[in-house]
Amino acid sequence: MNIHGLQKMTLLDFPGKVACTVFLAGCDMRCPYCHNWELVDMTAPVIMDHVELLKFLEGRKGLLDGVAFTGGEPLLRNDLEDLIRSIRDMGFAIKLDTNGNHPDRLKSLVGKGLIDYVAMDVKNSPERYGQTIGIEDFETDNIDESIRFLLEGRVDYEFRTTVVKQFHDENSFQSIARWIAGAKNYFIQGFVDRETVRFAGLEGYSPEELEAFISLVRPFVDRAEVRGS
Repeated sequence: MNIHGLQKMTLLDFPGKVACTVFLAGCDMRCPYCHNWELVDMTAPVIMDHVELLKFLEGRKGLLDGVAFTGGEPLLRNDLEDLIRSIRDMGFAIKLDTNGNHPDRLKSLVGKGLIDYVAMDVKNSPERYGQTIGIEDFETDNIDESIRFLLEGRVDYEFRTTVVKQFHDENSFQSIARWIAGAKNYFIQGFVDRETVRFAGLEGYSPEELEAFISLVRPFVDRAEVRGS
Protein backbone atom coordinates (compact mmCIF):
# COMPACT_ATOMS: atom_id res chain seq x y z
CA MET A 1 0.00 0.00 0.00
CA ASN A 2 1.24 3.50 -0.84
CA ILE A 3 1.38 6.08 1.94
CA HIS A 4 0.98 9.72 0.93
CA GLY A 5 1.71 11.48 4.20
CA LEU A 6 2.91 10.82 7.75
CA GLN A 7 2.72 13.01 10.81
CA LYS A 8 5.23 11.26 13.03
CA MET A 9 3.72 12.32 16.34
CA THR A 10 0.50 14.00 17.44
CA LEU A 11 -1.25 14.53 20.75
CA LEU A 12 -4.41 15.82 19.06
CA ASP A 13 -5.57 13.37 16.40
CA PHE A 14 -6.25 10.32 18.60
CA PRO A 15 -8.01 11.18 21.90
CA GLY A 16 -6.03 9.98 24.90
CA LYS A 17 -3.19 8.59 22.79
CA VAL A 18 0.23 9.65 21.59
CA ALA A 19 -0.09 8.71 17.94
CA CYS A 20 1.15 9.14 14.43
CA THR A 21 -1.18 10.02 11.56
CA VAL A 22 -1.06 8.17 8.24
CA PHE A 23 -2.49 9.94 5.18
CA LEU A 24 -3.96 7.84 2.36
CA ALA A 25 -4.90 9.28 -1.03
CA GLY A 26 -8.23 8.88 -2.78
CA CYS A 27 -11.70 10.12 -1.85
CA ASP A 28 -15.22 9.67 -3.18
CA MET A 29 -16.32 13.16 -2.09
CA ARG A 30 -15.30 16.53 -3.53
CA CYS A 31 -15.79 18.95 -0.63
CA PRO A 32 -14.91 22.43 -1.94
CA TYR A 33 -13.39 23.40 1.42
CA CYS A 34 -11.10 20.37 1.73
CA HIS A 35 -7.58 21.14 3.00
CA ASN A 36 -6.17 17.92 1.52
CA TRP A 37 -7.17 18.24 -2.13
CA GLU A 38 -3.91 16.69 -3.31
CA LEU A 39 -5.03 13.53 -1.50
CA VAL A 40 -8.50 13.72 -3.04
CA ASP A 41 -7.28 13.97 -6.64
CA MET A 42 -4.37 11.56 -6.06
CA THR A 43 -1.67 14.10 -6.98
CA ALA A 44 0.06 13.87 -3.58
CA PRO A 45 3.44 12.17 -3.91
CA VAL A 46 3.99 8.75 -2.38
CA ILE A 47 6.35 9.10 0.58
CA MET A 48 6.62 5.42 1.56
CA ASP A 49 4.92 2.04 1.24
CA HIS A 50 3.39 -0.14 3.95
CA VAL A 51 6.65 -2.02 4.51
CA GLU A 52 8.46 1.23 5.30
CA LEU A 53 5.56 2.32 7.53
CA LEU A 54 5.77 -0.89 9.55
CA LYS A 55 9.53 -0.41 9.87
CA PHE A 56 8.94 3.14 11.15
CA LEU A 57 6.41 1.87 13.70
CA GLU A 58 8.75 -0.88 14.85
CA GLY A 59 11.13 1.85 15.92
CA ARG A 60 8.38 3.76 17.74
CA LYS A 61 7.27 0.99 20.09
CA GLY A 62 7.06 2.43 23.58
CA LEU A 63 6.92 5.97 22.20
CA LEU A 64 3.60 5.87 20.35
CA ASP A 65 0.32 4.41 21.58
CA GLY A 66 -1.65 4.46 18.36
CA VAL A 67 -1.94 5.06 14.64
CA ALA A 68 -4.60 7.28 13.06
CA PHE A 69 -5.61 6.66 9.46
CA THR A 70 -6.98 9.61 7.54
CA GLY A 71 -7.21 10.80 3.96
CA GLY A 72 -8.78 11.16 1.61
CA GLU A 73 -11.04 8.27 2.57
CA PRO A 74 -9.15 5.30 4.06
CA LEU A 75 -12.03 2.86 3.58
CA LEU A 76 -11.57 3.02 -0.18
CA ARG A 77 -8.39 0.94 0.27
CA ASN A 78 -9.06 -2.77 -0.15
CA ASP A 79 -5.81 -3.64 1.61
CA LEU A 80 -6.46 -1.45 4.65
CA GLU A 81 -7.57 -4.38 6.80
CA ASP A 82 -4.33 -6.30 6.28
CA LEU A 83 -2.25 -3.26 7.19
CA ILE A 84 -4.32 -2.58 10.30
CA ARG A 85 -3.91 -6.19 11.41
CA SER A 86 -0.13 -5.91 11.07
CA ILE A 87 -0.07 -2.69 13.08
CA ARG A 88 -2.33 -4.06 15.82
CA ASP A 89 -0.09 -7.11 16.08
CA MET A 90 2.69 -4.67 16.98
CA GLY A 91 0.62 -3.41 19.91
CA PHE A 92 -0.72 -0.14 18.55
CA ALA A 93 -4.30 1.11 18.88
CA ILE A 94 -6.07 2.20 15.67
CA LYS A 95 -8.13 5.30 14.94
CA LEU A 96 -10.06 5.64 11.68
CA ASP A 97 -11.20 8.90 10.08
CA THR A 98 -14.04 8.34 7.62
CA ASN A 99 -16.65 10.21 5.63
CA GLY A 100 -19.22 7.54 6.49
CA ASN A 101 -19.98 6.56 2.92
CA HIS A 102 -18.82 2.95 3.35
CA PRO A 103 -20.86 1.49 6.22
CA ASP A 104 -20.25 -2.14 5.26
CA ARG A 105 -16.47 -1.75 5.46
CA LEU A 106 -16.79 0.25 8.67
CA LYS A 107 -18.96 -2.42 10.26
CA SER A 108 -16.59 -5.16 9.13
CA LEU A 109 -13.48 -3.59 10.64
CA VAL A 110 -15.24 -2.75 13.90
CA GLY A 111 -16.87 -6.18 14.06
CA LYS A 112 -13.45 -7.83 13.72
CA GLY A 113 -12.14 -5.77 16.63
CA LEU A 114 -9.64 -3.90 14.49
CA ILE A 115 -10.67 -0.31 15.29
CA ASP A 116 -10.43 1.45 18.65
CA TYR A 117 -11.82 4.87 17.72
CA VAL A 118 -13.79 6.27 14.78
CA ALA A 119 -14.03 9.94 13.81
CA MET A 120 -16.82 10.36 11.26
CA ASP A 121 -17.48 13.56 9.37
CA VAL A 122 -21.11 14.66 9.25
CA LYS A 123 -20.75 17.19 6.48
CA ASN A 124 -24.12 18.92 6.84
CA SER A 125 -27.83 18.33 7.14
CA PRO A 126 -29.21 15.68 4.76
CA GLU A 127 -30.89 18.40 2.72
CA ARG A 128 -27.61 20.17 1.95
CA TYR A 129 -25.25 17.19 1.89
CA GLY A 130 -24.77 17.02 -1.86
CA GLN A 131 -24.04 20.73 -2.15
CA THR A 132 -21.56 20.57 0.73
CA ILE A 133 -19.57 17.62 -0.65
CA GLY A 134 -19.57 18.81 -4.26
CA ILE A 135 -21.88 16.04 -5.55
CA GLU A 136 -25.30 17.57 -6.06
CA ASP A 137 -27.31 14.33 -6.51
CA PHE A 138 -25.69 12.54 -3.55
CA GLU A 139 -27.92 10.17 -1.58
CA THR A 140 -27.30 10.06 2.18
CA ASP A 141 -28.44 6.48 2.84
CA ASN A 142 -24.88 5.29 3.53
CA ILE A 143 -24.19 8.25 5.80
CA ASP A 144 -27.35 7.51 7.75
CA GLU A 145 -26.40 3.84 8.08
CA SER A 146 -22.94 4.71 9.42
CA ILE A 147 -24.41 7.18 11.91
CA ARG A 148 -26.91 4.62 13.19
CA PHE A 149 -24.17 2.01 13.49
CA LEU A 150 -21.88 4.26 15.53
CA LEU A 151 -24.77 5.28 17.75
CA GLU A 152 -25.01 1.62 18.79
CA GLY A 153 -21.79 2.19 20.73
CA ARG A 154 -19.84 -0.84 19.52
CA VAL A 155 -16.71 1.31 19.22
CA ASP A 156 -15.63 4.61 20.74
CA TYR A 157 -16.40 7.43 18.31
CA GLU A 158 -17.05 11.05 17.55
CA PHE A 159 -18.98 12.95 14.91
CA ARG A 160 -17.55 16.20 13.59
CA THR A 161 -18.37 19.00 11.16
CA THR A 162 -16.21 21.64 9.50
CA VAL A 163 -18.32 24.79 9.38
CA VAL A 164 -18.26 26.96 6.24
CA LYS A 165 -20.32 30.13 5.92
CA GLN A 166 -21.38 29.30 2.35
CA PHE A 167 -22.81 25.89 3.36
CA HIS A 168 -23.91 25.97 7.02
CA ASP A 169 -26.48 27.95 8.99
CA GLU A 170 -28.74 27.47 12.03
CA ASN A 171 -31.00 25.09 10.11
CA SER A 172 -27.97 22.91 9.38
CA PHE A 173 -27.25 22.31 13.04
CA GLN A 174 -30.86 21.89 14.05
CA SER A 175 -31.07 19.11 11.48
CA ILE A 176 -27.70 17.56 12.39
CA ALA A 177 -28.71 17.55 16.06
CA ARG A 178 -31.77 15.44 15.30
CA TRP A 179 -29.78 13.17 12.99
CA ILE A 180 -27.12 12.29 15.58
CA ALA A 181 -29.36 12.50 18.67
CA GLY A 182 -27.93 10.40 21.48
CA ALA A 183 -24.35 10.68 20.21
CA LYS A 184 -21.46 10.43 22.65
CA ASN A 185 -19.26 13.16 21.14
CA TYR A 186 -19.85 15.87 18.55
CA PHE A 187 -17.34 18.55 17.55
CA ILE A 188 -17.44 21.44 15.14
CA GLN A 189 -14.47 23.36 13.83
CA GLY A 190 -14.41 26.56 11.86
CA PHE A 191 -13.19 26.53 8.28
CA VAL A 192 -9.84 28.28 7.82
CA ASP A 193 -8.79 29.15 4.29
CA ARG A 194 -5.40 27.84 3.18
CA GLU A 195 -3.39 27.65 -0.03
CA THR A 196 -4.23 23.95 -0.28
CA VAL A 197 -7.99 24.68 -0.57
CA ARG A 198 -8.88 24.33 -4.24
CA PHE A 199 -11.79 26.79 -4.34
CA ALA A 200 -11.38 30.47 -3.48
CA GLY A 201 -13.86 32.69 -1.68
CA LEU A 202 -15.00 30.37 1.11
CA GLU A 203 -15.28 31.79 4.63
CA GLY A 204 -15.48 30.61 8.21
CA TYR A 205 -17.62 31.87 11.08
CA SER A 206 -16.46 33.77 14.15
CA PRO A 207 -15.87 31.90 17.44
CA GLU A 208 -19.04 33.48 18.82
CA GLU A 209 -21.09 32.24 15.88
CA LEU A 210 -19.64 28.73 16.23
CA GLU A 211 -20.62 28.71 19.92
CA ALA A 212 -24.16 29.68 18.95
CA PHE A 213 -24.29 26.76 16.50
CA ILE A 214 -22.98 24.20 18.99
CA SER A 215 -25.51 25.35 21.56
CA LEU A 216 -28.23 24.13 19.20
CA VAL A 217 -26.77 20.60 19.30
CA ARG A 218 -25.91 20.28 23.01
CA PRO A 219 -29.42 19.29 24.18
CA PHE A 220 -29.30 16.26 21.85
CA VAL A 221 -25.87 14.75 22.60
CA ASP A 222 -23.71 13.84 25.58
CA ARG A 223 -20.85 16.16 24.67
CA ALA A 224 -20.76 18.92 22.06
CA GLU A 225 -17.87 21.35 21.74
CA VAL A 226 -16.17 23.77 19.37
CA ARG A 227 -12.81 22.21 18.62
CA GLY A 228 -9.91 24.57 19.03
CA SER A 229 -11.78 26.94 21.35
